[in-house]
Amino acid sequence: MILKWLYSNKQSKVKGGYFIAPIIFGVFVFAAVYFLYFYLTPNFPLEYVVNAAGLEVPAVKHIQTPNPLKAVYITSYTAGSKKNRDAIVGMIESTELNSIVIDIKDYTGRVAFKVTDPNLAKVGSVSDKMPDIKNFIDELHQKGIYVIGRIAVFQDPYFVKYRPDLAVKKDSDKTAIWKDYKGISWIDADAPEFWDYILAISKEAYSTYGFDELNYDYIRFPSDGEMRDIYYPFSNGKTKIDVMREFFSYLSHNLKSSGAVLSADLFGMTATNKDDLNIGQLLENTLPYFDFVAPMVYPSHYPATFLGYSNPADYPYQVIKYSLDRAYARASTTPQKIRPWLQDFDYKAVYTADMVKLEMKATYDAGFNSWMLWDPSNTYTKGALLLKETDNMQPTNNNQTATTTTLKIN
Repeated sequence: MILKWLYSNKQSKVKGGYFIAPIIFGVFVFAAVYFLYFYLTPNFPLEYVVNAAGLEVPAVKHIQTPNPLKAVYITSYTAGSKKNRDAIVGMIESTELNSIVIDIKDYTGRVAFKVTDPNLAKVGSVSDKMPDIKNFIDELHQKGIYVIGRIAVFQDPYFVKYRPDLAVKKDSDKTAIWKDYKGISWIDADAPEFWDYILAISKEAYSTYGFDELNYDYIRFPSDGEMRDIYYPFSNGKTKIDVMREFFSYLSHNLKSSGAVLSADLFGMTATNKDDLNIGQLLENTLPYFDFVAPMVYPSHYPATFLGYSNPADYPYQVIKYSLDRAYARASTTPQKIRPWLQDFDYKAVYTADMVKLEMKATYDAGFNSWMLWDPSNTYTKGALLLKETDNMQPTNNNQTATTTTLKIN
């Protein structure tokens, strides 16, 4: 019909009629192509947001936090290697795992992806160890895998070199940088400009790259080193508990409106100790500001004689059950915010599949259904994990416990 009309128009004796038809035909073709491309192309991103650089970019997609959540941690180096990360993804797809934790900023202070925020870029902390992280996260989301980005906060030797005025200093020489026993330098936890820096990294990770959750580690004051010769140029005169609570509040206030899920890593003994362990961490002060709190209840990290054991690493069930029982009671009306880190590495004991299973059983028996596995080398004990075909022993409420495997508790 349209072509017939166009043909008749072409024969028109109206001045310029010979040029009207091609123009109208071109408009028609353009409109048809526009419709087909923008509305019928699968998965075409129709939503846009303004990023940190002020540019309009396609909005990233996020997936809902799974319940229960069962995750493994990988470094940015593993995430940047297709071969290594494919092995981890294969393990997730074949077992009960459903989530992954990826380093965004590790203990070196280097940021593992490119940034669009010019204020971040000028710091120079980008190492781009994960050049295709956006594609990797998209792949994980397509497989239904939840993605958590880990940010090591106040342990940051790179930023100390960039801004030494914000660093923890020696009390004996307030111009000298203080370092812990590993030779690592720290930022004063009350330095406001560094708070802004962490916030900018967080926004970049969530809004530009699509991390579903932001996980904060090293949110504390130093715990080892020459503590008698330490000076805090910003937090001096304030209690460590108050400084950390203010930082937690700052993160929550500035990120919650974005929709980002927030989680915090705490020393394992925050579950049992009611003081701040001299590092500013108190369980009750953390829970109100985060969606999840992850005490690192690694048995190997508990002191000798804890619960009367000369080597707590040999007693994973007892140490974790005792710790998480107390965390459950102290979490009051929000116990399911507790989501522990469990040990899957050899330190002070060889951690077999049965020992890792005992950690999981202790978690379930304490009333929790989620956990994350930590191994700094990213070599996880697959024998400790249920295969996808086995769906029992996956509790979904506080009354269920691990039942399919009989484990000996010494």
